[in-house]
Amino acid sequence: MTPPPGWYRDPSGPHLERWWDGTAWTEHRRAPEPTGYGPAVGRAPAQEPVHCQAQPGQAATVPLSTGAEAGAGAGSGPGGGPGGGRGKALALTAAAAVLVAAIVTGVFVLGQDDGGSPRTQTPPGTATATDPSPVNDPPSPSPTASEPSADDPAVVEDQLNGITFPLPDGWVLPKYVAQDDVMMTTDGTYDCPADGSVCRHGLVVSRTVTATAETSPKALARQDIEDAADDAYDEALIGNKPFGGIESHQEVASGPVAVAGRAGYYVRWRVKTAEGPGGYVQSMVFPSTVGTESPILVRYVFDAGEDGPPLTDMDTITKGIRPVGDADTGGGVGSGIGPTD
Repeated sequence: MTPPPGWYRDPSGPHLERWWDGTAWTEHRRAPEPTGYGPAVGRAPAQEPVHCQAQPGQAATVPLSTGAEAGAGAGSGPGGGPGGGRGKALALTAAAAVLVAAIVTGVFVLGQDDGGSPRTQTPPGTATATDPSPVNDPPSPSPTASEPSADDPAVVEDQLNGITFPLPDGWVLPKYVAQDDVMMTTDGTYDCPADGSVCRHGLVVSRTVTATAETSPKALARQDIEDAADDAYDEALIGNKPFGGIESHQEVASGPVAVAGRAGYYVRWRVKTAEGPGGYVQSMVFPSTVGTESPILVRYVFDAGEDGPPLTDMDTITKGIRPVGDADTGGGVGSGIGPTD
């Protein structure tokens, strides 16, 4: 079964409509009528003979004979002289008509849904570059890590060490930071004063101490403070010196501290640099609350000056450190609960 005769979009010229006689395309074309579904409404084209055109209601033929064959006269019989060329033309025409009918039948069958009822009718023929492409819904954006919502406590979780940190105002989750143990940074960046690289006014690092057999929080904190100062204000990971190097340092605070219900120890330095206002560095160590209780080292790096975060944020973050799943256990400087040596 083939589509009924009618005007359809011309496969060879989509800006025109072409008459389909129910079996094959004819050479009748017209400007398109208002768009709709199925064959366009309209009368069949006039039946006047047109050179090299098949009339509606008749099988379409393609004139394959040459001008010499036409001049040989209609009386030439098949198989003799020029008539042989006409016989070949008729045979090729018949074969072409059978092929077109098979294609049309296939298009019509594929146009039916599973229940056998036809879908929206499209003109027979092959798809062209002008056919509209299917319109798909835009892909859903991939989920990304988000900052804590305003309805929930602003905390950052260190899953490796089993603790959480509070996220004070002005601090954000780390973005575009080379170190994978940074828990939070101050919001925004600035050009480092010595070499123009990217610096941040503050960051907090959490890591497990594994490079030594030492377990004393006091000893570990005092061993780490110089490395912490060098990493923050002397030579960066890639060998540059964002602040021109450290000129001097001074210990401004140290002592026992309770962290996440454990007895720890901290040391804080004031560092002066060749360029810029320098800053404050603190190393704090306390036993883990999970697993083998390996010591946890937390480093604080705060720029000095009016652009740096307030030093009170160090105490706020320290007091807010909790074991994962425990919102009550806290601590802070002066909340000692046991020996730290």
